[in-house]
This record gives sequence, C-alpha cells and structure tokens, in this order.
Amino acid sequence: MKIEKLSLVKRREKRQLLTENKVQFAGPESELSIYDTYRAVSRVGLEAQQLLYCGMVSGRKVMHSPHKNDGELFLPHESYVVPPGEIVEIDFPDANETDPTTCLTIEISKDRIEKLSERMRDLIVLDAPNHEWEYQPKIIHKHHTGDTQHLLEKMVALYTRNDPDKEIMLDLSVTELVIRLLREQGRDVLLSYCQQSPDATGVTAAIHYLEQNIAHPLDVDQLCRKACMSRSRLYVEFKKQLGCTPGEFQQQIRLKAAAEAMQAGKSVTDACYSFGFSDLSHFSRRFTGFFGCAPSVYRQKFINKK
Repeated sequence: MKIEKLSLVKRREKRQLLTENKVQFAGPESELSIYDTYRAVSRVGLEAQQLLYCGMVSGRKVMHSPHKNDGELFLPHESYVVPPGEIVEIDFPDANETDPTTCLTIEISKDRIEKLSERMRDLIVLDAPNHEWEYQPKIIHKHHTGDTQHLLEKMVALYTRNDPDKEIMLDLSVTELVIRLLREQGRDVLLSYCQQSPDATGVTAAIHYLEQNIAHPLDVDQLCRKACMSRSRLYVEFKKQLGCTPGEFQQQIRLKAAAEAMQAGKSVTDACYSFGFSDLSHFSRRFTGFFGCAPSVYRQKFINKK
C-alpha cells in the first residue's frame, strides 16, 4: 500500500516514542491512524471502541484474538477488521529503526455502519432468510481484492491532503468501504444458505450450478433454465443479490478456488488449468487484477506462512 510520504515525513521526524509512533487524521464519522513501529515487541494490546478496518503497509504482524488459539500472520494487501468492543494482541517480529513496520487503521463509528445497514435493508432484500444487511460483529482477516486495495490507497491520500473537497470525498469513500464490508458478509450468508438449500430460489439454483460446474464454460441459456428466469431477469437478480453479473461471479469463484489450491501447495499451473482457465497468461492477469499480486507471489506468501 502506498502512502503519501511527503505529507508524513515531518510528523514522523517529531516522534516521541522509540517503540511506536502514531499519526492521526480526522474525517467524517471516521479517523485514520498510521502506526510506525521501530522495535520488535510482543503482545501489544489493541482495543476497538468503534469498528477498526486495518491494513498493512509494510512489514508483518502476528495477530492474537480470543477466538483463535494460534496467532495469524498479517501481511500487506490483507484486511483485518476488528469489531467494536473487541480486544486483540499484536506481535511485531521484524520491526527495527531502519525498517519500521507500518500499518494503518480506519476507525468508523457504529452509528455510521447502522445507518448504512438500514439503507441497504430498504433497498435490497436477499434471497437468504434471516439476513437483513445487519453488520455481523466478528473479526475478519482476508486477502482483499485489488479494488479494495485501490480504495484504501485513495482514502489514505484523501485523509492526508488538504483537498477542498476532502470531507465530501472521504464521506463517499467511507460509505463505499462499509458497503463493501456489508456486501461481503451478505454474500457469505447467501452462499452458505445456497449450500444448505440450493433449490430454494432461482438465484440459489444458478449459484449452485456455477459452483458445481466451476471449470465449465459459462452457458447463460443453461443458467437461465436452472433459475427459471429470462436472461434480463437473471442479470438483474445477480446484480442485486451478489453485486455482479453471472460471468463476473463465475470468474470470482474460479479465482478464489485457485487461490485456495495454491494456499494448499498446488502449483500455479495446476491451479490455473484445474478451474476453467485455458491460458496461463490470462489467468495471471486476472488473478493479479483481483488479488493485487501475481499468482506466484501469492503462493509463495502462504508457503512462507507455513
């Protein structure tokens, strides 16, 4: 993740603490904090009063939460979302004076999240029952997409610059970040429901068919028959329920399946051809655009973790 260094150099030169320096920037119902850690330390406590959306800039952390027995390695191009009221402990194994570990947190108020949840409930009803776009307060740790990475970089630039439209642009960006979070949780609920009741609705039937035929070419006519919908209706429902077209959804599940295969040790080539990609260069471009790094880099990161 890139940070506008020129706007931060002077502040960092004035740091008072040898171990860690914190720089804060206020925004509408949100706040950006950038942390530089200069010494290897363990079990540093972090308590979230509001939702904390964390991103690594450089270096690595080991995150300890009450819900996991072992620490989780937290690396650049990953998100670690801490819900309000949660406490985590952090190790900084590599931090030093010449190469500090740098991370950021975006703190978003609970009221802001609830307001956006209400708007989502008014606009969109998911096929999955018992889900009304309410934020689910749990720790989320995942390798985020290139679009999320771009959004976080844009937000850092907005927080740290004196742009005349700063407040409005930040307000829109925070809204987008929260909607992405709610969308991700809503999608997880819908996909889980689809596993239990694949024939519950037309959309779940179509999702189930795509997941069961992940390596096959997209056949929209067959998908329409499975969903008992016209082509136009199918695309409208996919956009509403999943925020993407059937083709985009198929590509996403293929890329995620390939990523999981590489996490388990499968080669890049095997992961490519196992999930419907017929060209290694095309797969590499799509994977890099979605995950923000080349497949070989992604695979190596998980080998190093192990």
